[in-house]
Amino acid sequence: MRVQTLKRLKLKQVKTKLTIIKIGGNVINNEKTLTSFLKDVASVKDLKILVHGGGKKATELASQLGLQPQMIQGRRITDQANLDVVTMVYAGLLNKKIVAQLQQYNCNALGLSGADANSVQAHKRIVNDIDYGFAGDIDKVGNTMIQLFLENKLTPVFCAITHDTNGQLLNTNADTIAAEIASALAKIYEVTLMYCFEKKGVLRDTNDDNSVIENINLEIYETLKKENIIVEGMLPKLENCFYALHNGVSEIIIGNETVIANKNQTHTRLVLKSNRV
Repeated sequence: MRVQTLKRLKLKQVKTKLTIIKIGGNVINNEKTLTSFLKDVASVKDLKILVHGGGKKATELASQLGLQPQMIQGRRITDQANLDVVTMVYAGLLNKKIVAQLQQYNCNALGLSGADANSVQAHKRIVNDIDYGFAGDIDKVGNTMIQLFLENKLTPVFCAITHDTNGQLLNTNADTIAAEIASALAKIYEVTLMYCFEKKGVLRDTNDDNSVIENINLEIYETLKKENIIVEGMLPKLENCFYALHNGVSEIIIGNETVIANKNQTHTRLVLKSNRV
């Protein structure tokens, strides 16, 4: 009887699998590539969430409107005029095009900003050396509402817009949104987080697309930083990755847009500790 009880308890502890996918880079700007990618997303059998950016499209529209986007260390300075543009592009044009294509492939997608259903709360970034304007740093993820969407067979599609609960929208890094949502939902689900962009993974040599570092754990990550192999835009991405791993995410995959359909292809796998690395 006691053995049967223990078996039942173990069964109850098994978590449902959830795949969270963040898409960015040049993939989102290439219609043909994006369409193929979304078809692969729709085919994922597990519960799933998609997070997307769209910075280049926002920059294009801002220029057409006579606005001059400002970037410092790869991060956008978001004044009110540029916030209006990124909201139109991220939460409007791109989000709805992505949702419509997923519906085409029988994936019942729901387009969201962080303000919708109070899903992602943030605060305006505190000014230290640089004033990033209406850039948002995340405070809380509404995992109860997101769980409700998932359990009702909806696929949430989050753009890179959050809110501060006082009526202010904020521009927030999409990699960070993906990591925060993954961390919040790791308490409920067995979460795999995937970052997809135009490269095959984390590169040892940025000039060599085939120099993929296939396995990275925390110790290797610290070494790669010291050797200045992980620098610039990849540094904050990996910081988000290890933040998520420390908060219960099972594994993280970084690869190109085809890795969803073919996990046997070359990509980077991140874990805290592993015998495989």
